[in-house]
Amino acid sequence: MNIIILGAGRVGESVAESLASEQNDITLIDLDPERLRLLEDRLDLRGVVGNGIQPSVLREAGAADADMLIACSALDETNLVVCKVAHDVFNIPSTVARLRSPEFNEGDELLGRNGFSVDHVICPEESVMHYIHKLIEYPEALQVLEFAEGRVSLIAVRAAPGSPLVGHTVADIRDRFPHAEMRVVALYRQDHEVTQLKTARILPGDEVFVLADTQKIRLVLAAIHNIDQPVQRLMIAGGGKVGLRLARSLAGKCQVKLIERDKKRCEYLASQLSSDMLVLNGDGADEGLLEEENVGEMDLFLALTSDDEDNIMSAMLAKRMGARRVMALINRRAYADMMQGGTIDIAVSPSQTVIGELLAHLRRGDVVAVHSLRRGAAEALEGVARGDAKTSKLVGRRVREVKWPAGTRVGAIVRGEGRGAEVLMPHQDTLIEADDHIVMFIPNKRLVREVERLFQVSATFFG
Repeated sequence: MNIIILGAGRVGESVAESLASEQNDITLIDLDPERLRLLEDRLDLRGVVGNGIQPSVLREAGAADADMLIACSALDETNLVVCKVAHDVFNIPSTVARLRSPEFNEGDELLGRNGFSVDHVICPEESVMHYIHKLIEYPEALQVLEFAEGRVSLIAVRAAPGSPLVGHTVADIRDRFPHAEMRVVALYRQDHEVTQLKTARILPGDEVFVLADTQKIRLVLAAIHNIDQPVQRLMIAGGGKVGLRLARSLAGKCQVKLIERDKKRCEYLASQLSSDMLVLNGDGADEGLLEEENVGEMDLFLALTSDDEDNIMSAMLAKRMGARRVMALINRRAYADMMQGGTIDIAVSPSQTVIGELLAHLRRGDVVAVHSLRRGAAEALEGVARGDAKTSKLVGRRVREVKWPAGTRVGAIVRGEGRGAEVLMPHQDTLIEADDHIVMFIPNKRLVREVERLFQVSATFFG
């Protein structure tokens, strides 16, 4: 696809890096020529210096032939206007805008074709907040991702020493845990995927990716872990957009202490949060402050400032002082890869939470949800089987009869709609029916195109 990205900030850079790796033609627009030059040297893309609101700049970026425009500059108003210009002047088929304001929601009339012509909205802060909220809800998980409107969840968990799963093969799981029906779709050991999945024995420290009915996640976690201790006491370092959104979402659910360095911001936070939340003016890496506020008694410590180094230092300090689990917001991928699973239990990458939302709009065939895994190396994808036995490569065939790309694994099938929907853990003889939602694990992004083709119907299908 020909894709134009406006804004070479952290989000724009991450989006460009991910999409360029999939052999899309990327043009990046920004006002900073030095920034563009650095990205052109590192990534396979073209840079255009200028203000993307101006039609002449969009024309130079190739808007006349573009398939999609992604506006992710720092300002909502800029992103709204450039989407309008892209649609009205150049008739770009698909537009995506990064919008921080909660006033704008996807599907609103104001964002429609008679308004700002925004097809899809992304809000990194909101995405990160929801992502973290799921990890608070299931504290022993490393990652929790939802499919099929929340009916199926993919959870990543590190196998704990002495847990019921350790020492057993993946093939043993069905017999050992009949009440916690699940499907192990991937196993990583020391950062390498274990390819002989069925015969592999799970060892302490292995990262296990499991698909299960969302209603049974607690049973699955109990099977993998010795404990499932809820988060009751939580400390947040950083009262920015993510910290404030998260604190608001936790009102009445657990005890929250929020540390913010800026005094005026503290006053604003105190006015926005419930009275039972304690807002502290100070540095999240101040050992004396953390000790005074009993960080060692915290179930979870979250470092959510805008500075990677500050987040890493404060999270490591909190862990050393006794916090049960620590989480840090880390923008730089290299830092996140180094820190994940060490002293810092979970490194959250804002860009990776957004990439999945964008990928769902880029995938061909009837793909409705995509989540980026392993810092972009792998994907979990949900597609809908359309058509019939004549027009579809899936419908009317048993799982073993489909030519799945090597290494991909079918984890779950959701059949039916609404409350009557059924979550199936498919086997080789499971027959795929029309409108089944199929959730798959794809170990390498190079296989994505082959998977997409499976969900495409032939031209004779008009249903």
